[in-house]
Amino acid sequence: MKIAGKIAGVDEAGKGPVIGPMCVAGVRINEDKLHLIKELGVKDSKKVAPKKRELLSGRIKEAADNWFVLDVSAHQIDELRTIMTMNEIMVICHAKVLENLQPDHAFLDAADVNEERFGRNVQKKCQTPATLRVTARHKADARYPIVAAASIIAKVHRDHAIAALREEFGDFGSGYPADPKTIRFLQKWFSEHQSFPDVVRHSWKTVDNVIASAKQTTLSAYR
Repeated sequence: MKIAGKIAGVDEAGKGPVIGPMCVAGVRINEDKLHLIKELGVKDSKKVAPKKRELLSGRIKEAADNWFVLDVSAHQIDELRTIMTMNEIMVICHAKVLENLQPDHAFLDAADVNEERFGRNVQKKCQTPATLRVTARHKADARYPIVAAASIIAKVHRDHAIAALREEFGDFGSGYPADPKTIRFLQKWFSEHQSFPDVVRHSWKTVDNVIASAKQTTLSAYR
């Protein structure tokens, strides 16, 4: 008789923003109960409305055997980026999540242009049994319900973190570099404080651009 293995999915929310943490979530369930996740109709968190994401997040946690979210603050990302690339940070974070979940087979949303390389690197970093199988794919949240489930938990978790930061710092928009509201927030904050709070990723090019723009504006005022 085949023994059901422990299946896990891992995905992140907040890799790209200049403000706020990155949240890497994992969900684990026995293979013979995977239908419980599929029956929820989970899909890529970006394609699910916020209220439905909240509902699904709770139901996923109820159905899962285990789940875990790794919070990586903006300050931690800045520190790590002094010694490694963002892709290497992603490898370490995925490995940490898997160490907490201890699955037999993990499905990952590949954070590298080379999905097989990403899977191999995560597997090497994991302090887990050598029998761990890792499958890393681009857009894994659209291909594997267990990764979609992790995507939803990661997104809801980060949304809560961002809501708390807005309470503290005011409305800074989405926190993404392409958001004009985010850029205006950074410009105003730097103008008033000549620095940025720890919740901002100082190692992002966006921050360099804001500082350079402020200096240019100051120089223009003296001409």
